[in-house]
Amino acid sequence: MRRRILLLVVGMTTLVVLAFAIPLAVLIRHNVYVAGLKSLQDETNHLALYVGEDTAPTTTDLAATLKNVGGGRVASVQLPTGQVVGTNPPGGLPAEPNPPTGSPGGPGGDPGGHSHGLGAPPQATVVSWQGGQLSELGARGGSLVRVWASDASLHSGETGWWLLLAGASVGLLLLSAGAGELLTRRIVRPLTRTAQTAHQLSVGDTAARAPTDGPREIAEVGTALNRLADRIDELIAEERETVADLSHRLRTPLTALRLDAEALRDPAEAERVGGHVSVVERTLTAVIHAARRPQREGRLPSCDATAVVGDRVRFWSALADDQNRVATITLPGTPLLVRASADDVATATDALLENVLAHTPEGVPFAVRLERTADGARLEVSDEGAGLPDDGLFRGRSDRGSTGLGLDIARRCAESGGGSMILGRSPSGGALITLLLKAP
Repeated sequence: MRRRILLLVVGMTTLVVLAFAIPLAVLIRHNVYVAGLKSLQDETNHLALYVGEDTAPTTTDLAATLKNVGGGRVASVQLPTGQVVGTNPPGGLPAEPNPPTGSPGGPGGDPGGHSHGLGAPPQATVVSWQGGQLSELGARGGSLVRVWASDASLHSGETGWWLLLAGASVGLLLLSAGAGELLTRRIVRPLTRTAQTAHQLSVGDTAARAPTDGPREIAEVGTALNRLADRIDELIAEERETVADLSHRLRTPLTALRLDAEALRDPAEAERVGGHVSVVERTLTAVIHAARRPQREGRLPSCDATAVVGDRVRFWSALADDQNRVATITLPGTPLLVRASADDVATATDALLENVLAHTPEGVPFAVRLERTADGARLEVSDEGAGLPDDGLFRGRSDRGSTGLGLDIARRCAESGGGSMILGRSPSGGALITLLLKAP
């Protein structure tokens, strides 16, 4: 989105710059050409005055002066005797020269070329000639001055102005890009932080809050998201309290059941029923403990995965030894914090190890590997058995006569902290189950 807004700002600025730059470039070309024609006329007028001075220059001096005419121009003077001094324009001289008014022989001037009255001095005339412009003016004494310039030389001053115009246009585009960058940052940064807040809420961090600064519309989105997060927080708290209260209320009828069990005359029957009651009591205690856990651990629980996995591996090692299994355990030597409670990590580890020990033949080796990743940790449990069925991840499905809930429990434990579970095959063809756990 940020790139699209920036491209839109720069694109609109480019259109505006082009709308002004193209007409200015055409105007520059026209003005430079007109200025070149004016300079051509002025140079012809100055040469005419020089040739018509009372002390007329010699032919040698006149040739040197005409040779010094630069700017891609050529100049010549046709003397009254018919002799031409200087360089004729390309294509030779025009068949019929067209001296302006006030030159020798023209209206308003005497045979000697002197003008009378207070009128303006005569000006050179300009005509197109051989890919350029030819300026002619009759000088006093009967000489005729001609100066020719190519069209390319008349446009020679355009490059500098065009470079200046191009530099100004590029400067405006850079300025618009900088302003667009600031604008997009002001708009996109709050949106990005709001999106991050939504992602945090989706993984269970109900303490996350969106920014309420920036443009008014974006601030309203952040405010609405924060209200939603507050409401989610309230609903979760109410739900957990309701579960804990209901579980606690069941203790009274359980106490009555225990008393009834103890009153049975058959000791064996009393012991059997009492054992069932004890199991229900432990289950209720676990439910209350789980419901109240977020208040004790905070909204985002965390634990040391190295310690928890190591403890569960030691717990299951006795059963592994009884089944003559070779276990390869690889754990980091330092604490590895993950975004999950110790109970969740322990439950997931138990589910994976129980899956190996209960559903592969005795003596089948297995491996447990815990390692650090860029954004958390990776827990791998693999074995050299027959592997998992294709639908092994579906809750309640099993081809081994079990409830089929073990892998689903491990998956939910990982996803509760923003992680995931991946099913695969070990190098020997057995099962490879990977839990990806996020860092806190």
